[in-house]
Amino acid sequence: MFSPEGPSLRELAIQALSSVERGYDLLAPKFDHTPFRTPDSVLDAVAVALNRIGPFDAGLDLCCGTGAGVDVLARVCRESATGVDFSAGMLAVARERTRGEGPRAEGPRVDWVRADARALPFAPAFDLVVSFGAFGHFLPSELPGLFAQVHSVLRPGGRFVFPVVAPPRPTSPAYWMLLGFDAAMRVRNAVWRPPFVMYYRAFRLGDVRRELGDAGFDVDLHALPEFGERSDGSPRVRMVVAHRRAI
Repeated sequence: MFSPEGPSLRELAIQALSSVERGYDLLAPKFDHTPFRTPDSVLDAVAVALNRIGPFDAGLDLCCGTGAGVDVLARVCRESATGVDFSAGMLAVARERTRGEGPRAEGPRVDWVRADARALPFAPAFDLVVSFGAFGHFLPSELPGLFAQVHSVLRPGGRFVFPVVAPPRPTSPAYWMLLGFDAAMRVRNAVWRPPFVMYYRAFRLGDVRRELGDAGFDVDLHALPEFGERSDGSPRVRMVVAHRRAI
């Protein structure tokens, strides 16, 4: 699962016994060499889909980590691409990577902001918010507040976009692996403080659509054809496009 440049088992154990913020500060230098980073194939497919429904001016990557989603925004936004995360370590890697790429001859301005997604420090200045692989760090009870925050930073008519992978079937090894991981995390959080919230099976599409609607969004689902279909004809990967209702 991990490349030679990735974290050791000891490093992962230390991170798992930390808070979410401290854990990602520790993981940040090696994060891009772990399976926790969203694959380039997903990022590229979302960028292609966004180009079909754009154009966009200002974009925000929610829980940006080391900045892979900001790279998507830089491909589809004309004015600015902003990454927000509460891990100083992840943002430090993102900034360093941006500096290593040198000055941009063209494309949007790129900014990095340290803040909690549950208390975003922005006016309604964005017409696109994206997020990749971060929702497992929020309990289901936190989704209404999280979606309200996204709603508050979008201009009327703006879009909140994120990919969703179809859940594995109970007959697949992946189903039992994720079930075991979530069970282990619940046991860990019951006996150890501070908690480390990371649950892969708590983010259910039906519940998410309802919560988005309650937060003031109209929701569409777009299949990402690059990933094909399951045996029942349903898409393997969808892109959720939530439109902020105009007032």
